[in-house]
Amino acid sequence: MPRTAPKLGAGAPHTLDATAFEAGFNMALVHETVRAELNARRRGTHSSKTRGQVSGGGAKPWRQKGTGRARAGSSRSPVWTGGGTVFGPQPRHYTVKVNRKARRAALRSVLSVHAERSSVAVFDASVFESPSTKQALALLTDWAPKAPSLVVLGDAEAAAGLSFRNLREAEVVPVSDCGVADIIGAASLLISEAAMGELVARANGVSKGTPEEVAA
Repeated sequence: MPRTAPKLGAGAPHTLDATAFEAGFNMALVHETVRAELNARRRGTHSSKTRGQVSGGGAKPWRQKGTGRARAGSSRSPVWTGGGTVFGPQPRHYTVKVNRKARRAALRSVLSVHAERSSVAVFDASVFESPSTKQALALLTDWAPKAPSLVVLGDAEAAAGLSFRNLREAEVVPVSDCGVADIIGAASLLISEAAMGELVARANGVSKGTPEEVAA
């Protein structure tokens, strides 16, 4: 029997795609994908100056012999206060490559976890003709999900996004930016009908077609 998700507001329960929401959980792929996504979010702009980049220190502090002090060739030496840094952090990227098939399998795994726990619901975002936090709160109250909730919306559903963003227990993310780390880190998943089609298409590796064609 296919898995279903409640449709908030009105309407019959939404039938979940069997391929995307009935897969086995692969811990290794999920861990690899989450690690890659979190690494990709790091800016990697940390930087330190070496002795060749620190200003000053061009002149020898004192003569080589006769002062009784240790030899010194530059005041920018790493052993001096204000000197350069040895092997300090430099700008870099933290990108980790994950194969496309592995990312899709990880996405199917985390979606299936929510389907198995009955922690996923669907709603029609078109009912938000204008931003309304009260209306968004009513939807969540009727469903009574575990917090935190991840609200996944289509890129054109701005009114719904503005409605949910002020709720402390909900986090709004467009489907184009929704990753495995976001989904597995949420206790409950609320997906708009438009975003559901795009999410299923991505999980199944379908690159073309409208959400209606994918759901058919």
